[in-house]
Amino acid sequence: MMGPAHSLSGAAAWLGVGAAAAATGHTMPWPVLVVGALISAGAALAPDLDHKAATISRAFGPISKTLCEITDKISYGVYKATKSKADPRRTGGHRTLTHTWFFAALMGAGCSFAAVTGGRWAVLAILFVHLVLAVEGLLWRAARVSSDILVWLLGATSAWILAGVLDQPGHGANWLFDAPGQEYMWLGLPIVLGALVHDIGDALTVSGCPILWPLPIAGKRWYPLGPPKFMRFRAGSWVEMKVLMPAFMVLGGVGAAAALNFI
Repeated sequence: MMGPAHSLSGAAAWLGVGAAAAATGHTMPWPVLVVGALISAGAALAPDLDHKAATISRAFGPISKTLCEITDKISYGVYKATKSKADPRRTGGHRTLTHTWFFAALMGAGCSFAAVTGGRWAVLAILFVHLVLAVEGLLWRAARVSSDILVWLLGATSAWILAGVLDQPGHGANWLFDAPGQEYMWLGLPIVLGALVHDIGDALTVSGCPILWPLPIAGKRWYPLGPPKFMRFRAGSWVEMKVLMPAFMVLGGVGAAAALNFI
């Protein structure tokens, strides 16, 4: 799928988690719901770090472009080193390593570790990166006609404000983990969720997605999981733009209302 659909699906997924938490009597504080949805929306772009023309490649100028090029080469190297005889030949690393459960777990665990060991500045950095990505994904039309500096300023300002809101008593810094220094360990959860939702979305397209690597399926290490071919669609097609994106908006709205006990 394309960047905007990925971000919408990531946000909707976290709002759905919020609804499930409320249904079990563990309602999320509203700042956690909002921040988690934005982080998940941003993280839903992260698997495309292996694609030099993806939305994420434009998010941080030359830095993100270079990172995408490096990630593409690393992913391609891992693919060649681990593929089976049944896996096809490739010329690049797109939809390989970063489109697996392993990458999602690694990103989430890494950010949780950074939030615990790096303190407030690490938390601000995590928020900044994912809020910029959320702007690029959710507000893609405005982001593409705005300067990068304005988007970065919006991300930095929002990160500072939201971190301050979360720090207030009862607003969720210790929503899930309350041990001293571990209050923000939960930041890894929406990151894992966003990356996995991205993979599931790509699995619905004609190319499928090797989410379960390195588990061998049908003799392939990089088996492209997906529904039957007649149910798949091409990225950017009318199915994505006219059906899935509106559906994600509706599901996100319903999830938010349920998470806040409005319904």
